[in-house]
Parts: sequence; C-alpha cells; structure tokens
Amino acid sequence: MTSETDAPAGEGDEEAALPALRRSSRWKVLFVALLVTGVLGTATWVLLGSRLLVARHIVVVGERLVPRDRVLAVARVRLGEPLIRLNTGAVRDRVEAVQEVETVRVERRWPATVRIVVRERTPVAAVQHDNRFLQVDRYGVTVLTSTARPRGLPALLVVDPVQTDPSLRAGLAVIGALPPWVSRRVASVEARSPEAVTLRLKEGIAIVWGAPEHAADKLRLLRGLLSTTPQRGTKTIDVSSPEVVTTE
Repeated sequence: MTSETDAPAGEGDEEAALPALRRSSRWKVLFVALLVTGVLGTATWVLLGSRLLVARHIVVVGERLVPRDRVLAVARVRLGEPLIRLNTGAVRDRVEAVQEVETVRVERRWPATVRIVVRERTPVAAVQHDNRFLQVDRYGVTVLTSTARPRGLPALLVVDPVQTDPSLRAGLAVIGALPPWVSRRVASVEARSPEAVTLRLKEGIAIVWGAPEHAADKLRLLRGLLSTTPQRGTKTIDVSSPEVVTTE
C-alpha cells in the first residue's frame, strides 16, 4: 500500500534544486551589474579623468581680418582640458563677441582637437564719418576703419552713420540686392531717408531707386534701360515706381 504522504518520484529533487537556481541567478545578476559598473567607470575615467581625450590641439579656420592669436586668446580653451567638459557654446559666444566676427562654429574633433570655424564679416560699403571711412557689413556693423576711402567699395552717404539708423539700413538693403552686373558700376549710394535711396554709377548716371522694396522689378527695368537707352546725355533714371519709369 502506498502512503498518502509519499511525494511523487523526483519532486523532492526539484524542490531541493530551486534554492540553488535562485542563488545562481542572483550571482549572475550581480556579475552583470559589476561588469556594467566597471565599463561605465572606465568610460567615465577615459572621458573625464584620463589624459587620453583632452584638448591637445586648437585649430582656427577662416580667420583673415582677426589674427589667430586673438581668436585663441578670446576663446580661452585650456590645453589639457577634457573634451567632454568643453563648453562649446561658451567658446562660440566669446569669439562671436569680436567685432570683425559674424558667426562661429566650435567642434570637438576626437581624440584631442578643438576646431574653431570663424566666419568674418564682409564690408559692403564705406561710410565717411569724422574724417574716417567706416567699412560696414550688411548689418551696418563697422568691420574696419581707415583714413583713406577703400577701393572696391561703394561710398554710402547717410546723415547719421549708426547701425540703427533706418536710412543706413535701407541703403545697405539696396546694396545687398544688387547683382554683379550693376554693383560693379556703382560709385556711391545716397540714402536721404529709408524711402529715398539713389545710386550713382561710375559713368555719372543717377539711379533713383526709392525704397528697398520691389528690387527684382526695378533691376529688370534698369537692365533694359541701361542696355537700350542711349547713355549720351542721360543723367537720371528713375525706377522708384516700377509702374512709371522716367529718364532725364
């Protein structure tokens, strides 16, 4: 007769094996956790604490007006600093504060290089002020200053040569809209007001432009007039209103 308390064959062995399996699983989890911690610790040490991934070289690209030494002095990137700790945004802001600089891009080049890409401002006009010529960019920012009028730049004549002056900004907007076929012929631009901009060509013809708006229509009309209208005796071409064009 079989006793009711007798366990089925093999059941006792399985129950005895369960604690061992649990202990084995715990050891596996602990081993994986220690392995991950070790890997993360090693990676953190390599990035932050070791001498492997630190700034050893600083490359400056695009500088022409601003000396490289000045860029490096303003950037304040410390050799030996871990690249991961480098605040590229702060470096960019410091270099962009230089007056001759328009935009900056700062890059980490692993394992040991910081690359500073500078885009300098480009003068588009010369504004005379207090016996000096201010070479200004498209935003009205003074890029260079000289006592002699610079060659290759049109003179921009305004009453108040400050960056926020609406007339100055209107004159710069007109200059920026001119394609090479006409810009290379422009000797000066006069902006009496934001709505009264006049170009004077090197051959003496005055182009009454008006406001900066409708530049494409004005250029189309101007190109046709300059190519078909006999220029002998022509002193003024008025394209300020593209609907009604006049010449004198």
